[in-house]
Amino acid sequence: MKRLTIFAIFALCGWQSWAQHFEVVEASDNYQLSLNQILRIPIRIKNNSDKAQFYVIRKVKGELGDTQKGYFCFNNKCLDEGIEEFSKRIEPGETLQDLYYTLESGIQVSQSSLKFEFFPKGSQVEAVERTFNITVDEKPGKSFVYQSKEITINDVYPNPVQDQAFIDYKVHMESVKAKITLHNVLGKPMGDYELPFSETRVKLQADELAPGIYFYTVYLNNNGILTRKLVVRK
Repeated sequence: MKRLTIFAIFALCGWQSWAQHFEVVEASDNYQLSLNQILRIPIRIKNNSDKAQFYVIRKVKGELGDTQKGYFCFNNKCLDEGIEEFSKRIEPGETLQDLYYTLESGIQVSQSSLKFEFFPKGSQVEAVERTFNITVDEKPGKSFVYQSKEITINDVYPNPVQDQAFIDYKVHMESVKAKITLHNVLGKPMGDYELPFSETRVKLQADELAPGIYFYTVYLNNNGILTRKLVVRK
């Protein structure tokens, strides 16, 4: 009995050691968007080990609607829609940045779930699963588009916009540093907006922007967590 107990302890310690080798940095599990919108779900993996390691991100489950598209994008370069696996070398202590799973919502109202596996290359036994629930509505209004223990973000309105747009939010932890960066389709920053803990609404200035498509990215502690589209019309 003692031998069995000792073996169980070593097995548990080994599992805990594996689990500490990497972590999937927290992201929202639920997303809402309207028709003909683009959603970029951030994929963040931190290498907690003491050596460089290739990590695999694999889409294992989830069927999109007939008019929807989903694909991986890294550093503003997107892979083909049919590619359902991405791998990247991550240095010790480094967190993978600039990787997103991009979803084009299409023209039909729908609900879907996308499941992903994250694991070190060659060691799928360590896989961590994450499921993202996607709701596409005709007019989601001011429903949240991102929610975590750190922040809740509502969608921008009005969209399209002519002069000023607003985003309602709530930072749940005073220690969190949050901001929004507005950028054009080439990734050029067009403005930064802090999200103070003591406030609940931010105003985006669009009156000096040329008509076209822009994107805004929400950052928590300098990590991008969400990117959505903003259309400017004059």
